[in-house]
Amino acid sequence: MSRLTRRSVVLTAILAPVAAQAQSWPAGPIRIVVPFPPGGSVDAVARLAQAGLAQRLGATIVIENRTGASGSTGSAAVAKAAPDGNTWLIVFDTHAVNPSLLPNFPFDNDKDLDPVSLIATAPYVVACHPSRPYTNLGELIRAAKEKPRSISYASVGSGSIGHLALELLSKQAGIDLIHVPYRGGGPALNDAIAGHVDLIVASAAQLMPQITPGAIRPVFQLGKTRLRALPDLPTIVESGYPGAQANAWWGMFAPAGTPKPIIARFRAALAESLRDERVAKQLTETQQMTLVLSEPEELRSFASEQARIWGAVVRDNNIKADE
Repeated sequence: MSRLTRRSVVLTAILAPVAAQAQSWPAGPIRIVVPFPPGGSVDAVARLAQAGLAQRLGATIVIENRTGASGSTGSAAVAKAAPDGNTWLIVFDTHAVNPSLLPNFPFDNDKDLDPVSLIATAPYVVACHPSRPYTNLGELIRAAKEKPRSISYASVGSGSIGHLALELLSKQAGIDLIHVPYRGGGPALNDAIAGHVDLIVASAAQLMPQITPGAIRPVFQLGKTRLRALPDLPTIVESGYPGAQANAWWGMFAPAGTPKPIIARFRAALAESLRDERVAKQLTETQQMTLVLSEPEELRSFASEQARIWGAVVRDNNIKADE
């Protein structure tokens, strides 16, 4: 037997079980772990994809909210799950920051999870309760300087990119705001609507459904360009603080070692489900997301760059998980 033929036989022996596993998948319910509470943007994306995935994959799709530690509790559970295609993880931007933020981080983002797809991005927006007087960034800065540490803002958690961006803005503008971290976007938004905090920083996807009916009022946004739905709302760049620019993002991961054919099939079904006209309209118009729906390697490089940029902000500003 030639050397080439022997190698072919070995490769066939190795790949055959993987191919067979992928062909027979799915064989039971598929679980998508959302590491944040119901009511937030991560939960919304998962549930918007749920029906389409069930139809395209021919399986029951179960959404499991497993909260805690800026999303790392649910992520750790997926990192330790069997790589059989039955468990998936949808994350928010805290995913890339958590290893720099949390002491004794329980797993390795790069080694223990395989990328599936960068789903979407959206700029962060800062909004306030309608009773508050701030209508733009200049008014907010003046009020914060007149009464230091008198203005509070909610975020979706310590180390979220919105939180880090406002920390950068506060340093650049010479103001001191009170950060109030929550366990997710839903609880933070509830308190902002109730007026328990002065401001909230969250993705446009999270805030637009409440901005439109007037439950909260936008003050400024942290993206590079103006939002289609809020053409009169200035960007942080226009307001003179380009260094605080920030976008939220959503991505899908699987336990490391999940067969690539299964990842490819799941990613294709996910992309088709979110491109459905009704679903895409909800995401892009109502929630002002920009759909990306990338291949796995694009998510890998994107998340790595986000970890580099925002991890440095965590370290340089000595930001702690319990802040």
